Amino acid sequence: MAVTQSQQLYNPQIEALTEKYGQGLADIAKTPFTQAQLTSVAPSVAQQTALQQQATSLTGTGIGAYSPYVTAAGTQLGAAGTQQGLAESGLGAIQAGYADPATAGIAQAQGTLGGVSPYITAAGTGLATAGGTGELGLGAAGAQLTGAGTAMAGVDPYITQAAALTGAGAGTGTGTISDYMSPYQSQVIDTSLAEFDRQAAMRQQAISDQAVAMGGYGGGREGVMQSEYQLGSDRNRALLEAQMQQQGFSQAQGARQADMAARLGIGGAQQQYAQGLAGMAGQRAGLAGQEAQFAQAQLGLGGAQQALAGAQLGAGQAYLAPGQFEAGLQGQAAGMAGQRAALAQQELGAGQAGQAMLGRDVGLAGQVGAMDQAYEQAKLDADREKARMGLYEPMERLGWLGSGLTGLMGGMGPQYQFANQPNPNPLAQALGIGLGGAKVYKDLAGG
Repeated sequence: MAVTQSQQLYNPQIEALTEKYGQGLADIAKTPFTQAQLTSVAPSVAQQTALQQQATSLTGTGIGAYSPYVTAAGTQLGAAGTQQGLAESGLGAIQAGYADPATAGIAQAQGTLGGVSPYITAAGTGLATAGGTGELGLGAAGAQLTGAGTAMAGVDPYITQAAALTGAGAGTGTGTISDYMSPYQSQVIDTSLAEFDRQAAMRQQAISDQAVAMGGYGGGREGVMQSEYQLGSDRNRALLEAQMQQQGFSQAQGARQADMAARLGIGGAQQQYAQGLAGMAGQRAGLAGQEAQFAQAQLGLGGAQQALAGAQLGAGQAYLAPGQFEAGLQGQAAGMAGQRAALAQQELGAGQAGQAMLGRDVGLAGQVGAMDQAYEQAKLDADREKARMGLYEPMERLGWLGSGLTGLMGGMGPQYQFANQPNPNPLAQALGIGLGGAKVYKDLAGG
């Protein structure tokens, strides 16, 4: 009894490609990365810039720089207090010796001055209302202007985001066409193509069945029919895949355009809201100004009555003429005390101004230095990414060959898969670090 053995072999061209693929895997596996290659893709950190180092140095040397001014101010204030005490003692002695004859004139003047108080009180109330934080005060107007400025500042992010959505939108990442593509598009395309392939296989089988029925199975005519059908089927399959990809691209374009319009719309609405707040603030400021004018008129009436009281007081002060000379001497002493106190305030102000200017220098140097460092960090990361892409390019190319062989050989799975995941944006990370450092410098500078 004869035994027949059959064996199904791959196409010799496929077997040749498989040998090349296996040899390529072996070459890659036996050739490890060199130390120089590993060094080229190792992360690195940009050095601090000269401006950042200068800001750190200024911060250390500037701490406590205002102490000598505070000490000098304390000394001047102590001397001023001593002179003020001597002047008050001298004035007390003058009042005891010369005040009695002037009592009547001064009492009359005080009576007249008592009539001034209502006008001054009313004027003070009106001015306080005009400058306060009430509904019609300048404080409320300022608060609304501040709110308007805050609202206007909120417009910028939407405008900036919308500007980032202009252009072709090619590439990957936020704001590009790929960011708006359906996450299920590849599954839909793969499912549709798999169904197409299943239907094509059924139709090919129908051609073979027809050839068997006609007695021409395996003949040249069947081969021509199979070839023509396969050519048309491949063309229709490519057309179907292109149509589905174009449909997904068009839908992503529309979503991206709608996103840009929505961002611009939100920015415009917020801008209108800020303009409305600014208009209300202007109206309230106008009402506050009118109320302040009315308060000034009341104050004028009080001033006229106060002038009358001054004349009456002058009559009473005539009795104090003998003591005015001595009072003048004491007044000079009090004036010197005031000058010393003013000098102390100036010295203290000079120290505070110097500290504030140092703080601004520190903040500016730190901010600019952080930006420079962020730029250098971005260049280092870009060079590292370029080196990494060069190292993995042969592996990607071999993986592409393996994926193609899998499609030709049927059920055999791919030997290599490569997923290219983009690294985080180094420039954005570096800028975030730089801006955080700038805020620390700004806080040290006192705002």
